[in-house]
Amino acid sequence: MATATPSSPANQALTPVPAGNRVFHFHEHAALWFSLGTGLLVMQIGAYLVPAVGTRDAVIAIILGSLIGAGLLAWTARLGCQTGLSSAGLMHATYGSAFARLPVLLNIAQLLGWTTFELVIMQEGTVAIATQTLGMEVDGFTGKLLATLLWGGVLTALMAGSMLTLVRRFVSRFMLPLVIVSLAWLTWQFGTRLVAQGFEGFWNRPGAGGMGLFSAMDLVIAMPVSWLPLVADYARHGKRSSTTLSGTWLGFALANIWCYALGVLVVSTVEPGTNLVGSLLLAQGGLIALGLILLDEMDNAYGDAHSGAVSVHSLRPRWSIRAAGLGFAIVCTALALALPIHTLEPFLLLLSSVFVPLYGVILGRLGSGTQVPGVNARTVDWSAAALWLAGIATYHLLKQFAPDIGSALPTLALTFVLAALTRPRNAGGLTTAKA
Repeated sequence: MATATPSSPANQALTPVPAGNRVFHFHEHAALWFSLGTGLLVMQIGAYLVPAVGTRDAVIAIILGSLIGAGLLAWTARLGCQTGLSSAGLMHATYGSAFARLPVLLNIAQLLGWTTFELVIMQEGTVAIATQTLGMEVDGFTGKLLATLLWGGVLTALMAGSMLTLVRRFVSRFMLPLVIVSLAWLTWQFGTRLVAQGFEGFWNRPGAGGMGLFSAMDLVIAMPVSWLPLVADYARHGKRSSTTLSGTWLGFALANIWCYALGVLVVSTVEPGTNLVGSLLLAQGGLIALGLILLDEMDNAYGDAHSGAVSVHSLRPRWSIRAAGLGFAIVCTALALALPIHTLEPFLLLLSSVFVPLYGVILGRLGSGTQVPGVNARTVDWSAAALWLAGIATYHLLKQFAPDIGSALPTLALTFVLAALTRPRNAGGLTTAKA
């Protein structure tokens, strides 16, 4: 286990969370992951599914993909609670501290990208609201600058506070009810339109092709899987592993299914080619509902930034998590102004693909709930490293040559089984949380 010397500060990312900081109950986990599972990006992917595979296959892919993906997320959350380790700590414990720096650095890179992407989504939504609804002329760089600085400033202010306080007092008590009301209102608005247009035609709508059922499930699973490198950073503060697992699974699965389904409803009731944000604004009360969803989008940006700060702290313990978080928020605000982030989205999704086999190996080695090796037990675990690299190759080979069966689940299953079969039997243990 990583320990501090008199000349170096404690590395909070690589040591278990003490009992006094284990404050999350079931409802905090559920509220946090329902909030993180809600977002405009999820709705946009849902809107993409129906034209590609048809309504029935889209619904099957949404339900099964969300349950499976959220289950993987919850399993990793349980592991984080049991060990008290951060995501970076789990990588160190599995791959050895020397090799773990590589996936930790990749995680930091993707979190910089996704935090920036969230800021761009909020910036574009704000400009759309101001232009289409309020009649303000904020198009162009000035509008982009003001909206980005607004949300970047909010993110920076949140990073200066306590994550535990934010989740317990703001997300679970304030934001969760407002987000549920917003989603329910939009569902009612577009659901009544769908009924008026005829449910049978909607339900029997065929797909245009280009994507099979398993490929659609792969796309749905990609959303919860993208949170795998973050979940332990929050789950390690859970009181019990059982409530951490159930709260994470229920919260994220419900949000994922709801937002994907809402995207399906929207695209099925508006004119083809209509922008999603514009469609939401056209609904009665859409301005208020969209505004609340945009506010909730800040939780996603904060979730990415806080986890990025924890990962940075794991490599540079002299930088506190708070200081790293402030720097992270400022850098991402600047990137949101400078980068053509939508052209980088495929790269971000490609980068995320490395974390499917990464966590297949972690769950195979540590996910049984038995003893977990200390984070400095080995300099490099070469077998774990080789399995991860082989898993990345498998993922992309399946995507290229067998797209109909998907790539995420087969890769995850393969790396999990091989990692479990090659798990060392002589590792020392860490203290675990209550079951």
